[in-house]
Amino acid sequence: MTQILRLLRQYSGNDFSQYKNSSLQRRVERRMAVHQLDQIDAYLHLLQTSQQELGLLFKELLIGVTRFFRDPEIWQILAQEALPQLLAAHPQGADLRAWVAACSTGEEAYSLAILFQECLHELKPEGRFHLQIYATDLDPEAIERARRGVYAEDIAADVSAERLARWFVAEEGGGYRIRKEIREMLVFAVQNIISDPPFGKLDLLSCRNLLIYFASPLQHKLLPLFHYALKPGGLLLLGNAEAVGQHAELFSPLPSPSGKQTHLYRRLNQPLPLTALPLSQPPTYPPLNDPPLPGTEPEHLGQLTDQLIQQQFAPAAVLVNSEGDILYISGRTGKYLEPAAGRTNVNIHAMAREGLREALIGVIRKAQGQSRPIELKGLRVGTNGGTQIIDLSVLALSQPKALSGRVLLVFKDVAMARRRRAGKPALAESRSALEQELMQAREALQIAREERQTTVEELKSSNEELQSTNEELQSANEELTTSREEMQSLNEELQTLNAELQARVEDLISVRNDMANLLNSTEIATVFLDGQMQLRRYTPHATQLFKLIPSDIGRPLSDLNSDLDYPQLGADASEVLRSLVFQEKALATHDGRWYRVRIMPYRTQDNLIDGVVITFIDITAIKQLEAQLRAHEAKPI
Repeated sequence: MTQILRLLRQYSGNDFSQYKNSSLQRRVERRMAVHQLDQIDAYLHLLQTSQQELGLLFKELLIGVTRFFRDPEIWQILAQEALPQLLAAHPQGADLRAWVAACSTGEEAYSLAILFQECLHELKPEGRFHLQIYATDLDPEAIERARRGVYAEDIAADVSAERLARWFVAEEGGGYRIRKEIREMLVFAVQNIISDPPFGKLDLLSCRNLLIYFASPLQHKLLPLFHYALKPGGLLLLGNAEAVGQHAELFSPLPSPSGKQTHLYRRLNQPLPLTALPLSQPPTYPPLNDPPLPGTEPEHLGQLTDQLIQQQFAPAAVLVNSEGDILYISGRTGKYLEPAAGRTNVNIHAMAREGLREALIGVIRKAQGQSRPIELKGLRVGTNGGTQIIDLSVLALSQPKALSGRVLLVFKDVAMARRRRAGKPALAESRSALEQELMQAREALQIAREERQTTVEELKSSNEELQSTNEELQSANEELTTSREEMQSLNEELQTLNAELQARVEDLISVRNDMANLLNSTEIATVFLDGQMQLRRYTPHATQLFKLIPSDIGRPLSDLNSDLDYPQLGADASEVLRSLVFQEKALATHDGRWYRVRIMPYRTQDNLIDGVVITFIDITAIKQLEAQLRAHEAKPI
């Protein structure tokens, strides 16, 4: 599983290692079942060779289950209590902020916007309130669907006809589109709630059916983050299977009119310890030490000499990355760079002295966009002893490969005599210097403008991605909630069936007891045979005719010894089973007792023939009376 998670991270840039193992296992097994694979190694090989399967597994992990106004009771509480209280706590005409994390295709975010508008319509506040909803998800495709705001006709099962008519527009090809006034309340963006920073100063945060997919450590990390994102008194909405758990000191539950748990919480004004927030650590850099001197053996004299020349006569230079972080320093750079005040910062923009700092704005990025070095001439750098004029060369490196993407900045001092060699008057010289500084300032300003425009565009794009990222997480949790509800329904059905089965078993035991007592009370010997003429059951009185023991159950009738003088008993029983016509005979035993033998078909409750029943009624007394009567009649009168 670790290798699969690594492949997913390389493919999507998202880390699923903090998801619950059981959830991950089920999703992987579902994809394995699609490909009819039994071994995890075989599926791992498929992922290593198929980008398409990686994408499908990624989509499988983003469980997109959502619908409009899911769990009506919680929406009723929001409409009747939570939102009115939220509006009452704000000044008239205030702007409110909400974040719907893991919004999937947007149904829940749009539901919140509709509910807010309906609440305003019903309360009719004096000021004009506005709610800005940030809806985010991890799935870019789901975010695109949410941005379009077009849904299938089956949403009519969750959205009332009144709401459909008021907040939706029917599409010509079928389906419904969200009205513009609702759409403008939402900003959708792709966001990873685990790694991306949260929105702040929120009045309401909805994260339903997402935490249940995360392992406990990640749940404990996110709840303090939600507390940080909410304003004091802000509302946190979780799924039906979720709770604040160990963070009860940060949130208090809102009561429900029915007394049930609502999973709607109010943020308490509780100070949050810094250890509760996952603070990002500053990057670490290698120490800026001079390289060690090689040994002084004769074979190293050339290397030592080259190094000495480089240190004494070569210009100072600095190697930086694309962000300006210093990676290596060559020579003495104290005239150009100085440690920044406060926390240690080895970024060249922070360490550059006055005059150099302004010139560096945007020049690193500009150099990376071209192959030729950028030359900045006559820069006036403020030093401890006055001003130093320098030339700066900025070169983006592509070779060797280890330095690819790095930028080299070379500082060259300009001697004062070189500037005065032309013999220009002092005024002309000063004017030329000012013009050069002005030109450099204009270039820096233009670069700054370009960077600002690029930053604005990137921020817009990031904002949209952030708004769409959180939607996927909600859909994943909702599927689990649906499965949980289905399992609960199945469990209730099983309990009902179990109760019915238990009642039938009790009835069967009662009937069996009645039958046993009936057979014992009649004192009639009875033998039950199945369709193969094997002993199925017998009554206690049958042991007077057959030497039966419990282990005889299942033995053929022909193997049983009988006191009756009835060798054709087995044949007659088979005939009755064949013809379904009962037979009755009076037979004597070897010791002089008489029995009326009746053989009848064995009928089940469904009127099916399943063997024969043989009863033996003791008629010895009757036979004795008949003999006495015949003897009496034979005597002469």
